[in-house]
Amino acid sequence: MKKICVLGVTGSIGQQTVDVVKHHRDSFEIVAMSAGKNIDLLEKIMTTIHAKHICVQNEEDMIYLQRKYKDIHFYCGEDGLISIATLSDVDIVLNAIVGFAGLVPTMKAIEAHKDIALANKETLVVAGHLIIPLVKQNHVQLLPVDSEHSAIFQSLNGERHCDINKIILTASGGSFRDKSRLELQHVTVEEALKHPNWSMGAKITIDSATLFNKGLEVMEAKWLFDVDYDDIEVLIHPESIIHSMVEFKDTSVIAQLGTPDMRLPIQYALTYPERQPLIGGKRLSLGEIGSLHFEKPDFHRFRALALSYEAGRKGGSMPCVLNGANEQANALFLNGHISFLDIEKLVEEAMRAHHWIDNPCLDQLIEIDQWARDYVLERVGER
Repeated sequence: MKKICVLGVTGSIGQQTVDVVKHHRDSFEIVAMSAGKNIDLLEKIMTTIHAKHICVQNEEDMIYLQRKYKDIHFYCGEDGLISIATLSDVDIVLNAIVGFAGLVPTMKAIEAHKDIALANKETLVVAGHLIIPLVKQNHVQLLPVDSEHSAIFQSLNGERHCDINKIILTASGGSFRDKSRLELQHVTVEEALKHPNWSMGAKITIDSATLFNKGLEVMEAKWLFDVDYDDIEVLIHPESIIHSMVEFKDTSVIAQLGTPDMRLPIQYALTYPERQPLIGGKRLSLGEIGSLHFEKPDFHRFRALALSYEAGRKGGSMPCVLNGANEQANALFLNGHISFLDIEKLVEEAMRAHHWIDNPCLDQLIEIDQWARDYVLERVGER
């Protein structure tokens, strides 16, 4: 029985993790979980998942829950996240928190010798130089949950790292993959949230539309698989059937295919190195699909992808700036304060204004993240 702590249980990945666990109760038990502010959904999840340790974002919500559920230990804030992620009876922490907020609990869980199933790509984007040495030092597993990185991870099983020629990350292209930059000037939030293939949270869906999500995945892949940016290629693949590929030095390409269902990479991270049936999963029929399509992304059209490669190659503090500025600009767009194309514009302005640091420590990263957010807010306030 593998005992799991789920950080971000009320989000899209968290809810799908609950679904996986409910279908494999003989193999998994969620002993701890966290939620943000969606207390109604948390209480609904609590009717089927009887975790004894639960963290919420706000103290007032914690007090409300403590009065209502006397037999459960409740926590709040970042200290609470750290507490449940480092519990002695937790075997693996599935981090599905969105954004920079997932970094510190991940680090503390690794230091507590917990295996990590990582859906929080920002952890490696901003602090890969800290996380990877920490993983090695504490002899824990870092298992990818993103569908693309899970695909690469599966494609590399049994292969030698020295035989990799390049990694190919596939991208759906998001809600606006067929629109020109001129057409993007007046798109709405509602249009941006209509992803053609995947069911995801609002922040990630907007990131998919800008292609910042793919840019973050490029940076995550660099750290997960120890490859150079010149050896990471992105291909637009509208059908989202091939989740990613690895090309080897002998020209062979190995890919992982499947229907768009995030429960598969979630379950694979939890069962690795074994596989179990995906209850309710739809089997892939290439005969029904008929054809698959690919094209190289236009880096002028997808400016966010170009900025992500630039930040990744610069390294140091620059990925943290890109990520923090994007998180803030993404939220401003979702709340109707800026236009869609303003997102990448604000991120680029923050990158140009930043005083770069070569090897930032955790405290510096926290300060840089806040600086990037404040910079974006100030720029929007000036308009």
